[in-house]
Amino acid sequence: MLRPRLEVADVFRQFGAAYRAAHALTGAQQRVMRAIECCRTAALGGHLERCDTCGHERPTYNSCANRHCPKCQALAKAAWLEARRAELLQTEYFHVVFTVPDEIAAIALQNKAVGYAILFRATAETLRTIAADPQHLGAELGFLAVLHTWGQTLLHHPHVHCVVPGGGLAPDGSRWIRCRPGFFLPVRVLSRLFRRLFLAQLQAAFDRGQLHFAGTLDGLRDPAAFAQYLAPLRQAEWVVYAKSPFGGPEHVLEYLGRYTHRVAIANHRLLAIAEGQVRFLYRDYRDHDRQKSMMLEADEFIRRFLLHVLPGGFHRIRHYGFLGARVRGVKLARCQHLLGMGTTPTLSVSSPGRRDYRDVYEALTGISLRVCPVCQLGQMVRVATLPREPRAPPAGASR
Repeated sequence: MLRPRLEVADVFRQFGAAYRAAHALTGAQQRVMRAIECCRTAALGGHLERCDTCGHERPTYNSCANRHCPKCQALAKAAWLEARRAELLQTEYFHVVFTVPDEIAAIALQNKAVGYAILFRATAETLRTIAADPQHLGAELGFLAVLHTWGQTLLHHPHVHCVVPGGGLAPDGSRWIRCRPGFFLPVRVLSRLFRRLFLAQLQAAFDRGQLHFAGTLDGLRDPAAFAQYLAPLRQAEWVVYAKSPFGGPEHVLEYLGRYTHRVAIANHRLLAIAEGQVRFLYRDYRDHDRQKSMMLEADEFIRRFLLHVLPGGFHRIRHYGFLGARVRGVKLARCQHLLGMGTTPTLSVSSPGRRDYRDVYEALTGISLRVCPVCQLGQMVRVATLPREPRAPPAGASR
């Protein structure tokens, strides 16, 4: 794959130092900027390779492995998708999106760990509760949820994408209960319960003193002001969107590949960096999904990108129901049996952190990084280690 002409790293290298000097950043934001700036450069060290046939040499620099870096997701995504392949069921799949109102998003931005955790819990509890109701499905679901915090123009827009099989296990595990063809669960019912659960959990977090407010939200520290702020949201319609079902499990991995390891903006969307501004592509969903371009001052581009830095250790991909980590092995095998699938062996693709990245890349893509790009005959052999430059962050910092 050809390297994009422009990268987020280029923006950070040109304007990052001035931005850091002018703005108070969190430690996590500083680490993310530094990691992206250094990724696959001499700053992180690496090794020198030489072709054993023609003598061609190339330096290969280490990746930062930061989960916010646009360059570091391909291998992690590919290995993760292979692990998910063994979990796919021969049934219809649905895509459901849970979104919070702007007023809630503002609170979540100042309370990321608490706000995003509530978003996950309310989403999971909503799906599991409605699905377990005999009036709707009467079954235990198993599903995957992915947090996105951005919109196409990099503004803060937290929402959770869920990929859900069209059915679930009967309460006693004796049979597979299918959804009606083409229909998952009633969106309005999901929306109302999601709203109630989220606001109840947010209020509980406030009562425990877990929420902090600053700037325009500073007044919400007062319980009466907080209650008044939430009051209209208890009546507003919250957006829960059920997209058309996938054509089948073979399309699910393609979808997951687009969503699971995505970062706020991919490098290929950058068009120009000039005169202190950054121009990039975006899709205008309010205008028939048309592709357009936007120009932002470099400082504003960086500010928007950093809005999406997650708290350290926060998991943005989670599994629930019969796909939960503690029960997945037994319950997934039961689902496969009830659907007449037998059991699917887990593919033996190790994580990139435990195997040579070239082996992982070739196992997943069929393309060898060891073949000489010049003569196409020899093998690229490591002949020297390139030391890290001083002050480089540790690989994988703020993962």
